[in-house]
Order: sequence, then structure tokens, then C-alpha cells
Amino acid sequence: MGRPELPVDPAAGPVQRLAHDLRELRRSAGGVSYRAMAKQAGFSVTTLAKAASGERLPSLAVVQAYVQACGADPAPWEARWAEAEALAGDERQEDDDAAPPYRGLARFEPDDRELFFGRNRLVDELSELGCESPFAVVFGASGSGKSSLLRAGLIPLLREQIAQQGREAVLRILTPGARPATTYGHLLTPEADDPESWVVVDQFEEVFTLCRERAERDRFLDLLLAARDPGSRLRVLIAVRSDFYARCAEHPRLAEALHTSGLLVRPMTADELREAVVGPAQAAGLIVERTLTARIVEDVLDEPGGLPMLSHALLETWRRRKGRMLTLAAYEAAGGVRGAIAASAEEAYGELSPAQAHAARHLLLRMVEPGQGNADTRRPLSWEEMAGWEDPEVRAVAARLTRARLLTSDDDAVQLAHEALISCWPRLREWIDADRERLRHHRQLTDAARTWLEHDRDPGTLYRGTRLARAEELFAG
Repeated sequence: MGRPELPVDPAAGPVQRLAHDLRELRRSAGGVSYRAMAKQAGFSVTTLAKAASGERLPSLAVVQAYVQACGADPAPWEARWAEAEALAGDERQEDDDAAPPYRGLARFEPDDRELFFGRNRLVDELSELGCESPFAVVFGASGSGKSSLLRAGLIPLLREQIAQQGREAVLRILTPGARPATTYGHLLTPEADDPESWVVVDQFEEVFTLCRERAERDRFLDLLLAARDPGSRLRVLIAVRSDFYARCAEHPRLAEALHTSGLLVRPMTADELREAVVGPAQAAGLIVERTLTARIVEDVLDEPGGLPMLSHALLETWRRRKGRMLTLAAYEAAGGVRGAIAASAEEAYGELSPAQAHAARHLLLRMVEPGQGNADTRRPLSWEEMAGWEDPEVRAVAARLTRARLLTSDDDAVQLAHEALISCWPRLREWIDADRERLRHHRQLTDAARTWLEHDRDPGTLYRGTRLARAEELFAG
């Protein structure tokens, strides 16, 4: 027997009224269990139970499945759901107009500087290092906040300093991708009379995870390290995950830069964590319960790479706020630092139809680069690669997971919002572990196909022998 549902007051609002009516329908159907309903509805037990919890408005598809599982006609419920959505929308409109003060799994960008708290000391150290060294390296664990430090900390400060000094300079930020030298070579060779060029390379580990051609990688490194040459107009700062430190050290000149011009992104202190929690809320005119701040500091202080987990938990707490107050109760309801990411991912996944859930697994696995001596990493999935898929559900699933802030997208690609999703969502981890060998071979096959196209479909670049046989075994049909 499942645990009893918490009471829901139908007078509290349209969402609660709809939840109450769904519970009454289930009761009139003989109190059918959510487990039995899930087998018929195609949605998970958790999703169906949440539909009748009154916490938030479920999707129309979930309501219709809930009603059908209770043996009722779903047609009249479409109008009831639409009415609840309209009324709830009116109630939320004022709050929804306000942008959340927390970024969730997404990184901070330069325009988010006013919400970026707790890293002043490290930003100053990084700025000083960048000004003293033409080539500098920032390294830290996944989830230590390197990308946000660069984008919302360093970049705005450099812009201010350049403007105050009245000098001409160009600031660029990039991620390597699969062909970094080919893609960015023209940006890394400023002429003697060009303005000073600052290049910030985020997620530098992609030169090892996505760029598989040694010659391409070495050419990119040589272009970057030219910043150390006398008279160069180039200044470079790279950010790399600390578990790729040994790979960086394989390159002699890069190893020297790591030794002489490196900065470790340290974990936040308790005071810095408090600032990161309270600062954005105060900037948005919100209040954070003292008990909530104390609990978060306790939860995060000894959590390696815990900043994306913190940021997502704060975003979900903000969504459950009471007026202007962020409460400990809302934080616990969201799942806390250790559970909020998995809870959000399971909620989004649970609302997918069986066909969409199948597409979601296929889609998400394409966005993971299995580690080889290192932790698994994100892999941007280009729209071009996705366009070749026959499954019509893929783009719809990508859009839904993006709205749920689990994915991010731009004009070129879609990818996991953060690698914390890999480590914090058990379902995704199970998928990766079950398909690890196939994923590795798929990445190799993708690279081989790209090489074949780049060499004008030269037959000499095609798979043969045992490689061909293994690929056919894994991917035929």
C-alpha cells in the first residue's frame, strides 16, 4: 500500500481544485492504485501522483491519461484543464514576469554579472593572473564554477578595465569543439597592427574529448601558445577540468604554462556560499530564511563540484517560494542539493509518452562522451546530426527537455545543461553504463564518417576488416 496523499484544499486555487477533482475521480473508480494506473496510462507512478498533488499544474496529456486509467471519458476534462491553466496563468502572471535570480544548471553569462556572488576574491586573482601572463590556465573540478567565473566574473571586469584605461582590445570566448584549429585559426593570428586580442577558451578539455585528430589538436595548441611569443598581440586564458590535468601535461609548452601560470578554482568557503545564496535573492527583492541558508551551507560545503547542484536546488526553491520568501520547506520539497536535479529530470521524463521516452534515451545518450580514464563529459549534438534521424519525436523531446532547463541549445547544437546531470540523475547513468561500449564505437564511427566526407569520400578512409565487422555487429538495423 502506498503512503497516504497529503490533503489538498480545493479552495486554494485552480491547480488545487483540479487535483482535488482528480482524486475524487480516482476514489469513485474504487481507489485504483497509482501502480495499476501507470501500467495502463503509459506514465510513471510519480507523474500520476504529482498530477493530483496540487503542487503544480500537470500537462493535459497526463490529465487525460489519469482520467482514462480511472475508466472515465477524458474529453470533458480537456475543458476543465484549460480552465485551470487559464486561471493559474492569471495568478502566476505577475511572478512569471520576473526572471529567476538563480541560473539552475545553466552557466552564468556576462549579462548575469549582477547575480554572480561569492567569487570576488577569485575573480580578482584571475584578472591579475591574466594581466601578468599572456597565457594562463584555470583548472578545477567539474561543477566548481569555472565557466561562470570566466563569463560573469572575468569578462565583465576585463571590459571595465579596458574601458577605464582607454585602450583598444578585442575580447572573445570560445569552446574548442571537434575542429578547433580549423574553426578558430583566423581568430588566433592577430597582425602586429591589430588591437590586443583576448581569447578565453572555456571547456578546454574538449580538445581531448571531441577533437580526436592529434594534428588538429597540436595545431590548435600551437596557435594558443603563440601568445607567449615576444611581441604577440594575443592573450589567452583557458579553463580546463582538473581530471584532464595529466592530458594537458603531455604537451611540454602547455605543461610549463600549467606550472608557471595556473590558478586552481577552489571550493567556496562558508561565507562565500552564504553570499551566493542570499545575494541574488536580495538583488531580486526576495528574502531567504536563515534556516534555509544554514542548511544549504551545511549541504554544499563538503560536496565536491556541488555548485550546479546548489544553483539548481535554489532555482527549484525559488519556483516554490511563498510570496517573497524562500523557505526551507520549499528547498526540501524540491529535493535539496543532492536530490533536486534527479527530481526535476524524473518529473520531465515522467511526463513523456512511451514513444517520447524511447526517443529521450536515444537523444540524451548522443549528448554524452564516455570517459576514457576520465569522467564522462557532455557532447554537443549538432542540429545537422539530429536532422538525419527518422524518429519524429526527437525534436519535440529536445524542445520539452530544453523548456525543463535540462538541455540548452543555440543555432548550432543542443547539449546537456551541465555535466552534473550525468552524475546526479541515476536513470541517465544507468543508460550510459548499459550502452558504454556502443557509445564509444558510435563516436569513433561518427569521426570516421566526418573524415570520409572531408576527404571527398575517399574509399581509402572507409572501415575494413574487423573494424567494419564490429561496426556492423553493433549498428546494423
